[in-house]
Amino acid sequence: MTSRLTILKSILWIIVGIWAMVTVARFTHGLGATTNLSDVTPWGLWIGFDVMAGVALAAGGFVLAATVYIFGLERYRPFVRPAILTAFLGYIAVAVGLLYDLGLPWNIWHPMINWQHHSVLFEVAMCVMLYLSVLALEFAPTILENSLFDRPLFRRILAVLKKVTLPLVVAGIILSTLHQSSLGSLFLIAPHRLHPLWYSPIIYLLFFVSAVGLGLMMVTLESLLSGYFFKHKVNTKLLSGLGLAASVVLGIYVAIRVGDMAIRGVLGGAFEASWMSTLFWFELCVCAVIPAILLAIPRIRRSIAGLGLCSGMTVFGMVMYRIDVCIVAFARPEGFSYFPHWTEFAVSLGIVAAAVLVFIFFVERLKVYEHPMDQAEIPTIGPSFDPVTVRSLVPAAVTAPRRYSLLFIVGASLAIAFLPQQAVLGTKPHYTPVAATRTIDGFVIENEKVGEPNTIGFIEDVGAIPAGAMVTPLIIIDGNRDGRLTLFNHQGHEDRLGGEESCASCHHLNMPMDRASSCHECHRDMYEPTLIFNHESHVRGTDGNQGCVKCHDPSSAVKSYETATACRECHAESIMSGPVIADPEDRWNSAVGYMAAMHGLCRQCHINKAEMTPGEFPVSLQDCRACHNANHTVIFSEMIPRVKNSESQ
Repeated sequence: MTSRLTILKSILWIIVGIWAMVTVARFTHGLGATTNLSDVTPWGLWIGFDVMAGVALAAGGFVLAATVYIFGLERYRPFVRPAILTAFLGYIAVAVGLLYDLGLPWNIWHPMINWQHHSVLFEVAMCVMLYLSVLALEFAPTILENSLFDRPLFRRILAVLKKVTLPLVVAGIILSTLHQSSLGSLFLIAPHRLHPLWYSPIIYLLFFVSAVGLGLMMVTLESLLSGYFFKHKVNTKLLSGLGLAASVVLGIYVAIRVGDMAIRGVLGGAFEASWMSTLFWFELCVCAVIPAILLAIPRIRRSIAGLGLCSGMTVFGMVMYRIDVCIVAFARPEGFSYFPHWTEFAVSLGIVAAAVLVFIFFVERLKVYEHPMDQAEIPTIGPSFDPVTVRSLVPAAVTAPRRYSLLFIVGASLAIAFLPQQAVLGTKPHYTPVAATRTIDGFVIENEKVGEPNTIGFIEDVGAIPAGAMVTPLIIIDGNRDGRLTLFNHQGHEDRLGGEESCASCHHLNMPMDRASSCHECHRDMYEPTLIFNHESHVRGTDGNQGCVKCHDPSSAVKSYETATACRECHAESIMSGPVIADPEDRWNSAVGYMAAMHGLCRQCHINKAEMTPGEFPVSLQDCRACHNANHTVIFSEMIPRVKNSESQ
């Protein structure tokens, strides 16, 4: 083992240790505790780099397979196995990265049975899954050639796989072409959110062509790095051929992208004095323009330094292109920004580090390259201990696992030290106070047809009242003031349910010295339960500490809420009889969130009415649309528009 490789493995194991701890936090406490993602920015680094860029970085597999098996360029066969292995590990990394990004990662298998054939993402998911299977079969002969599998059964399997190599290659090319382009097609549904310098009606073509150029350069970079760390002889003559092909492909990519912009009339935006135009030119020059020009020069593409520079620029630039499309150039609502948390970088780097370690494992044990490892670097086995020296004489093959385990622990410890508190202890719910309901003048038009909903709406002015409408106050239910509201005809419900005597149907529990307490007085948080028992007020109301025995039994060893006197014994008048929902428990500790309370009350009442009197009330009364529909939900602006709403009565 070379010292270079030892240093590389040491760094990778530290990164893997950090990744392991962040992984525990991610799957223990969720996305909110370990990322800067939100409902406004649901796509971040894990999609931009792990998926979008990861799929493109693995394009070398199908490009080299097509070069050798379809175009018959046998001289490039030595690059096929490393390219297939890189692609195989790359697609595994994409699948692993997707598990981190999914809110419910255990449902990743759903596309296999829930076919949404109108979705671009469905096509991408199926193609990636199938191509990963193809890559596994393409790389399987490399594993089966090992002496461990020198058995008749495995030899027969190896023979079959070699016979079906060409069909597998063709299937891999087709699947890669489909999903490499479809990743770009995904952004065709967002023409007004993607910046004009990156959006294109042929973005699917740009994604495919750029993936081919990136695949060629990725194979080149991987060959150079393998030669450096494993001390292989780098065949610059063959790599220069790949460089020339990449120069042509990258030139085509630039011509298509710039030409499309010119035809659509948006090229002028690239010359504006803005940071987006600067980013556009920097990205385009780094990923394609400069490498294409340099690789066209024979002296540069035949040198290791020239190939390394061009391949590094292309890889960096194309990754940047994918991230720009997904994140930087993708518009968000004003005031909502996104920058990845360090834990997001740790996951992405950790997945890459793990893939590199697996790549090294296969190279050291299988015939991935035609050039064997430098045998001069393999240590000889000596005595296990020498009392004269403090230096261990244990073979490197034995000491290496101990060293890497220690480095893994060091990385994990660093991650624990710098993890945010919410990633260690979990996120705490945010308090979302509930505002009181509001009332607005409205109108109601009775529907003469039995079972059909009445029509209610706002009144902007006296002249806006429709003919035959009854004027009535309408309650606006908008607990967190987010502008999405539901209109509630309180008077209409009261009349139908039996007048003032029916108040208990909804107002099931009154606050002390109150009548028909409003929902928000107890359900004070929009989503989380609220503590409604106030111990201090009870202490003051029962003569201080002297009154403890009024609630707590002196014989009880533990004076707690659970052993206290039932609330209903003192507050029986607060409990209303005949509510729609179940009677409260003996001890009233907390009230559910406002949204849960409204849903539990309104929907349960609607279900009861629809089931008990189906001829009078429509079956749809129990559906969500009965309250939340296109007409019933209004977005407030400075001037409330006049709208018509359907209320199931």
